[in-house]
Amino acid sequence: MYQCKACDPSALYYQIRFSGQENLHHIPQIRTYLEKNKLLINGSNNGLVVKEAAVAGLFDYFSDNMNLKDISFRIDERDWRPIQEVVELLEFQWIDTVILEQLVTCHIQPIVDTNEQVYAYEMLSRFEDHSGQAVAPYHVFSAAKNRNRMYALDRVCRMTAVRSAAMVDKKVFINFIPTSIYSPEHCLKSTAQLAGQLGIEPSRFVFEVVETERVSDLEHLKRILMYYREKGFHYALDDVGEGFSTVEVLEQLAPHYMKLDMQFVQGISSDPVKQMTARKIWNSAIQVGAIPLAEGIEDRDDFVWLKKCGYKLFQGYLFGKPAPIRA
Repeated sequence: MYQCKACDPSALYYQIRFSGQENLHHIPQIRTYLEKNKLLINGSNNGLVVKEAAVAGLFDYFSDNMNLKDISFRIDERDWRPIQEVVELLEFQWIDTVILEQLVTCHIQPIVDTNEQVYAYEMLSRFEDHSGQAVAPYHVFSAAKNRNRMYALDRVCRMTAVRSAAMVDKKVFINFIPTSIYSPEHCLKSTAQLAGQLGIEPSRFVFEVVETERVSDLEHLKRILMYYREKGFHYALDDVGEGFSTVEVLEQLAPHYMKLDMQFVQGISSDPVKQMTARKIWNSAIQVGAIPLAEGIEDRDDFVWLKKCGYKLFQGYLFGKPAPIRA
């Protein structure tokens, strides 16, 4: 099966750049050491590309013997960073283990209809480290972003959620990050294949675009959503009132569901400004044939107001908190 390199967290190579005569004077002896220990990828008169295993020792040497302000590094051709920041990157190496060993499980949170009957579940990723200790999702995604592992992490979470869908008898909403998908045909092929192997109807899956308002490449997003639609999957957009405000754009994306974010939901029963936003998103959803869904509901007065407004689906602590899947 095709495996994109970005989905395989292989060892990182660090490109290190030096300036200043005092620093450049050290390069020959550093290079000799690295070659002897098979840690050097290649080098030049003012720079080195090394294996990650070399970096901690190099940083100690730099700190003791060289001018740190004239040393910078980068990984995967990304932006150059001060060498001092390499310490943080090394501290995040544990994210590779999370991905390689798939230390991911799913909790589910109910999505209910106007009668408070369960319509679907949202799959929420939960993580452990190699010792079995829980790790907060925020820390996991921060580590993945720092080490350029978002592509690999998103795939592991998505595949885990698809497998977990076999354990429930409702639709499942699965988050995905559009910028983590290079090519829909390659990056999403394994998702469609796994659903088929599990014998789950594609229409039971609703793939939810995370951080819709930050998507800058509309054509790329349209390609992803078209792939999902062609395979029979459904999809949802969140925060569409902020991200894609025109009905014309929404008609191009043709979402099956549109989510009203919790920032507009909580306290809406007594907030005219939030009510205006909710009506705007509801109206946009109706115009493009999408089902309007409100998330983050904790107060019954907010639920009652949203139901009267015309929202059809609801999610939040009022109806249930995320919990492990029970067999």
